[in-house]
Amino acid sequence: MNQFILSLITGILIGAVSGYLGTLMLSKRMTLVAGPLGHLTLPGIALALIYGFDVSLGAFPFVILGIVLIWIFEIWTKLPMEALTAIVFSLGVAIAFLFLPIEQAKTALIGDITKVGVYETITTVTLCSLIFFVIKKIYAKMILINISEDLAKTSEIDIKKYNILYLLAIAIIVALGVKMVGGLLTAALVAIPASASRNLSKNLFQYTSLATFFGAISSFLGILIFKFTALPAGPSIIIISSLIFLVSIIFKR
Repeated sequence: MNQFILSLITGILIGAVSGYLGTLMLSKRMTLVAGPLGHLTLPGIALALIYGFDVSLGAFPFVILGIVLIWIFEIWTKLPMEALTAIVFSLGVAIAFLFLPIEQAKTALIGDITKVGVYETITTVTLCSLIFFVIKKIYAKMILINISEDLAKTSEIDIKKYNILYLLAIAIIVALGVKMVGGLLTAALVAIPASASRNLSKNLFQYTSLATFFGAISSFLGILIFKFTALPAGPSIIIISSLIFLVSIIFKR
């Protein structure tokens, strides 16, 4: 029961903050970036599984390295972020499959939120709280940057600084998300709740609140399904989230 409660706390927080961050990523047309970044974590997950430490801890350095490389390459080359992300994540996947143990590939690919400990839960609570407040602080400025970088510059907004904060927030959520849904499904954590919320919301407050709620409730129900059916929690979370999105289409405003 204690393990189940820890899994619920961890999963609900990751789902909620992922949904909130997803509203900003959807506005910037960047939700798919979380997918390649999730793949980029596979070398770190493989190392964590081989040496027996937390997968998020293994994933974090690799996704941070990927984010920094993408940020630097974007400044140097002016190529679209999607193209640069594809280049970096392909390298990460190739490296991972050189030494990823086949018998542990399932955990790496679809996650396992049901085995978190007290330390992992405390770390997740701390990081999710930090990300939530950072995103809330930079939200309006990132929207302005998205609308017009020239307008943001005239408002004396440091675009590079806010972009790196935004990318670091994505990196942390991706690193935490692999614990829940593995390296394959991280894009769904940010994309689906935000998309369902956009279908139903009439203003920005509703948009962010509903996305946060949908992310949390999907995680709660997915872990609950695992508890009573033993079906994998990660795919169950994504299926629940997708069902919420389908219902939102019916009531789309």
